[in-house]
Amino acid sequence: MMENEWDTFGPLASWLARLPRRVKRMLMISADIIAVSVSLLCSIMLANVSDTVGLASTWWLYPLAIAVFVPIFIRIGLYRTIVRFMGSKVFSTVLRGVLFAVVAFGVIAKLLLPAITFNVLVIFTFVCFLYVCGSRFAIQSLLQRQHSQGERVIVYGAGDAGAHLAASLSNGQDYTPVAFVDDNRALYGSVIHGVEVFSPEKIPDLIERFGATRVLLAIPSSSRRRRREILEHLENLLVRVQSMPDLADIITGKTQFDDISDVDVADLLGRDAVPPDDSLLDSCIRGKVVMVTGAGGSIGSELCRQMVRQSPTMLLLLENSEHALYTIDKELRGMVQDGLTSCRIIPLLGSAEDNARVQGVMTSFRVQTVYHAAAYKHVPIVEQNIVEGVRNNVFGTLNCAEAAIKANVETFVLVSTDKAVCPTNVMGATKRLSEMVLQAFDEREGNTRFCMVRFGNVLASSGSVVPLFREQIQSGGPVTVTHPEIIRYFMTIPEAAQLVIQAGSMGQGGDVFLLDMGKPVRIEDLARRMIHLMGMTVMDDENPDGDIEITYTGLRPAEKLYEELLIGNQIMGTEHPKIMRAEEKMLPWAEMRELLNKLQDALAKSDSESVLNILRTAVDEYTASATIVDLVWLAQNAQKSDRRVTGTVTTIASAKQV
Repeated sequence: MMENEWDTFGPLASWLARLPRRVKRMLMISADIIAVSVSLLCSIMLANVSDTVGLASTWWLYPLAIAVFVPIFIRIGLYRTIVRFMGSKVFSTVLRGVLFAVVAFGVIAKLLLPAITFNVLVIFTFVCFLYVCGSRFAIQSLLQRQHSQGERVIVYGAGDAGAHLAASLSNGQDYTPVAFVDDNRALYGSVIHGVEVFSPEKIPDLIERFGATRVLLAIPSSSRRRRREILEHLENLLVRVQSMPDLADIITGKTQFDDISDVDVADLLGRDAVPPDDSLLDSCIRGKVVMVTGAGGSIGSELCRQMVRQSPTMLLLLENSEHALYTIDKELRGMVQDGLTSCRIIPLLGSAEDNARVQGVMTSFRVQTVYHAAAYKHVPIVEQNIVEGVRNNVFGTLNCAEAAIKANVETFVLVSTDKAVCPTNVMGATKRLSEMVLQAFDEREGNTRFCMVRFGNVLASSGSVVPLFREQIQSGGPVTVTHPEIIRYFMTIPEAAQLVIQAGSMGQGGDVFLLDMGKPVRIEDLARRMIHLMGMTVMDDENPDGDIEITYTGLRPAEKLYEELLIGNQIMGTEHPKIMRAEEKMLPWAEMRELLNKLQDALAKSDSESVLNILRTAVDEYTASATIVDLVWLAQNAQKSDRRVTGTVTTIASAKQV
């Protein structure tokens, strides 16, 4: 319908939409009375029956038809249908009702008027069906037009997902689909739900022609690589690019087709997820008692989601945060209720630093596999809280490992990080020392296999730049990047969790596993792409009238420009084509035990300087910052300085009095 036509019929659609439901039903019945009468008249005239008996002598057929058709239509529920939301099923409903009614009408009419022929009834069936269906879809089109004056959008993908998305949006008030685009040339020129399909090359013209402000991706089956190619094509257009939800979430009822959101940042990276090996996923989980520490965190919670699908007999969730534990426990119990797993879920409050608690849990439940994800991971926060960072990351790992040995745990997997490689910060150094603790434990006699998994930054985790950038863009900027040349490796949370699980199956003892993560990402490029795909432009020297400015805040304390995954060159393949095993330096247990004792003494005294010196000694590759930024350490030294100044002033004053 053209705009000038809408100006004519718009008030009528608005009036119809505001009518009470009861009045709308009466209007539908009235329309059907007219449709049945007109259809019968046309049928009699087309079959030339009027030439034989005359039109005047057939007047009684019309009230008869109405008396037959309307009750049948009421009986089949035709007037309970909400016209604006009716779909293709209405065709079968109308056809069934028309056939029943024509048969009943035909039997009665034939008995009373033998001149009514079979041809009349056949024509009557087709014409009545067309009139009844046509009137409803005409009204639907009018009402949808009235409800679809929202933001104009282009749907990328003319398959089933795109068609469902367009239909859902058309029934709402927020968005109006104006065009489809698709890579399939066979679809060009076809019309879906009244919307034409075009080539992707036409998108710039379509934006200008229809005034579209968004492109919605409806391509759930496309690979990450293909989605990245599409996003690169759309990046420089002044439209916001968003995506429909995952089909799995739609099927499970978590979301609906029209619950659109900003594009998944994993699509910006363009790297397809590493496919898991089902046999490796099963090995340490199926039929076993499994425990996850830090179960409420970004990685820990995803580990739990992945594990319950592998059917452990029991899954223990150890978490220090009550709210985080409640949240993941509730989610996993929902999966049990939905029949996705029969696993028994055990939520446990506790800290990895509490040796008695951890030992009691592992022994009481006879834990067979442990995934240790509990740690402090935020680089600046740990740098400002050195003592607690070391206590939690190093001694939390030590406690859990010792408890695992005493409880005869079969497999212990440490979730590590690429920041443990040549660390420049306390967080990375503590994670490397935690790896070395487990490597040293592997020398001791025991039944527990220890291994660790090292990977890069996790998209959308707590502390990730991605949600921060999105929040900054939505609030109008600026977007803050620490350094124009800073780069990072990225992976998705599900992929990271799968890696951890599979590595546990391949560990032989003291292994360090890492993933082929592809090419690192320049953070400034990521920020620019996010700005463009949210329909905005970057404000810089070349474009002073842009929407969002990127500002550089400088590297944070102990932050690195580049991250690495490997210490040295000792690397081997594994059963999984994308997982590698690293051979790295380790300390014997006796030497490690002595070092840990010194470290524990320094922690007891809250001596951050000594703690850093011990970390430097233990981790050869650690290049600590020259300045200590631990907040308690700074406050203590400030007080000492004040006392020295106060003491000096008092001494001078006393000397003057003398």
